[in-house]
Amino acid sequence: MTKALQRKLSDSPVARWTVLIVVSFTMFCGYFITDVMAPLMDLLKDEFGWTATEYGIFNMAYGWLNVFLFMLIFSGMILDKLGAHITGIGACMLMIVGCGLKYYAVSQSFEGEIFGLRTQVFLASVGFAVFGLGIESAGITVTKVIVRWFTGHEMALAMGIQVGVARLGTALAMSVTIPLAKYFGNLSSPILLGLAALCIGLIAYLVFCVMDRKLDASKAEMEEEKEEPFRMKDIGFILTNKGFWLIALLCVLFYSAVFPFLKYATSLMIYKYHVPVELAGNIPAILPFGTILLTPLFGSIYDKKGKGATIMIIGSAMLIVVHALFAAPLLNIWWFAAILMVLLGIAFSLVPSAMWPSVPKIIPQNKIGTAYALIFWVQNIGLSLVPLLIGWVLDKYCTIIENGVTRYDYTLPMII
Repeated sequence: MTKALQRKLSDSPVARWTVLIVVSFTMFCGYFITDVMAPLMDLLKDEFGWTATEYGIFNMAYGWLNVFLFMLIFSGMILDKLGAHITGIGACMLMIVGCGLKYYAVSQSFEGEIFGLRTQVFLASVGFAVFGLGIESAGITVTKVIVRWFTGHEMALAMGIQVGVARLGTALAMSVTIPLAKYFGNLSSPILLGLAALCIGLIAYLVFCVMDRKLDASKAEMEEEKEEPFRMKDIGFILTNKGFWLIALLCVLFYSAVFPFLKYATSLMIYKYHVPVELAGNIPAILPFGTILLTPLFGSIYDKKGKGATIMIIGSAMLIVVHALFAAPLLNIWWFAAILMVLLGIAFSLVPSAMWPSVPKIIPQNKIGTAYALIFWVQNIGLSLVPLLIGWVLDKYCTIIENGVTRYDYTLPMII
């Protein structure tokens, strides 16, 4: 009877799509905070005196715990050992704590330094580090949830929809952060909005846990759920899989060319394409808005036709062309930037729609949480170091001062 219940739950479109909506909303809230500081680079410079290097250090902090202390890998192991309930709730709590510390740091001025960093930059960075561990842990947890509920069904489509909804959080952050900050007269107001959203996201995840409890209760009686427990030696199995490394390398190189770009994209719009500050975040917002429809579309194609390698190759090639055009000294007009952002959105939809559903094809489900954690760990190396590199390059080689006003030349960063 338990087995029949499991089948009824997993085969019910209403049940699995409800689960998808709930966990996707949690990721939507998290992605809003991930990118809420991206449009504020120049406002932080004007109000608090942040340099491009300090802004790069802040973005690098995303990987302090994930990469350098290997906490993300431990999160994947905990996920495979203890399941999605404990790991997911813990991830949501980390996001809330990290966001709260970031809000505290940006809401006021501070004196002095900590470990060679100005106190405000240090506190904001620590908050982002804690939040980064939370959102990345939530990412691997939600991905495993989708694998569990959608195996044998529309898994690539489901992953595409989850990515699209999460990117909506990025789009919202890009488009509303500066207007909110200017309306309320402080830079911390959009962060406070995100903090409230994260609390709602935690409640949403608790709703998922209630829905998922029947599946967990059935594990003891169902052989296909019980196959083999995760063991430490399974890490060796994952690391010796050539397909795993190809996906991991594609992941770090591809995302290192997109997410760090978004951190500086608003500033790029201001200085290269002469977009007014109040509107500069709207053009980068095109990218995640585009993925909302396109990633599920390409995921559905992958479900029906396959051709995952072809989809990823096309997306990667498009990314190279678009970044080359961003770097080229031509058509420094807002509409050209908007066209490039649309093309970048297509590339950004193609690769993830095929990349993430490819992992369960090469890694057994009892190891999938650790496998995704290892891929995310490799990805976070790029997400930590590339923003720091770009910030340093901007300060060192690309700063132009005219009539006492500082501006940046983004040609070299876009080539990087």
